Amino acid sequence: MNIKVIAFDADDTLWINEPFFQETENKFYELMADYLPAHSLAKELFKIEIDNLDVYGYGIKAYILSMIEAALHISENTINVEAIGRIIQYGKEMLEKPVELLDGVEEALKALHGKYKLVVATKGDLKDQHRKLHDSGLGHYFHHIEVMSDKQKIDYEKMLKRLEIDPSEFLMIGNSLKSDVLPVLQIGGHACHIPFHTTWLHEQIDHTIDHENFKEAENIAQLLPLLLS
Repeated sequence: MNIKVIAFDADDTLWINEPFFQETENKFYELMADYLPAHSLAKELFKIEIDNLDVYGYGIKAYILSMIEAALHISENTINVEAIGRIIQYGKEMLEKPVELLDGVEEALKALHGKYKLVVATKGDLKDQHRKLHDSGLGHYFHHIEVMSDKQKIDYEKMLKRLEIDPSEFLMIGNSLKSDVLPVLQIGGHACHIPFHTTWLHEQIDHTIDHENFKEAENIAQLLPLLLS
């Protein structure tokens, strides 16, 4: 590989994220338990989240707005003000969560720094992602931070144009096959999937990937022998 730039997804690749959403969603199920069972609440909330992606994008603020909308829809607009206030508080609590780095992340970044141009390429809320990067203490390892509205082929093509590199010189590392792997392979780049133990339903795919530019590892440390050889 003639890699010059390595990009890392942030949430559930550099630090823990999805478990906080699941924790909050369980609170929502408890709050709305008088209206529907948990599996039905999950289905309704997920549908509204997906419908709102084009409007709100990704991240905690979008999630909480969708949760409020779901509460109003499920309750047929009878949900009380106190419950709406609790949902808003759930969001504030999520936005104040401490950053928990995944094992081996900083050691890997330290080993790669100076040998490659390192980039963060992530979805989510701009302010929150910058807050997490700052609190993580990892910011000084990265040449460029890209908080993307989405991770489609065109989004990666625009980023690589700004970085002034060819797709063949680019490696994307992340936990989502749908967002971090498939579109990068489609434009001729390299991608590595590092699974996280839980993944948002919207980021899951139902088929395997067989591509010469695709690799899979249990953690970032497993990639170091390949990238430092």
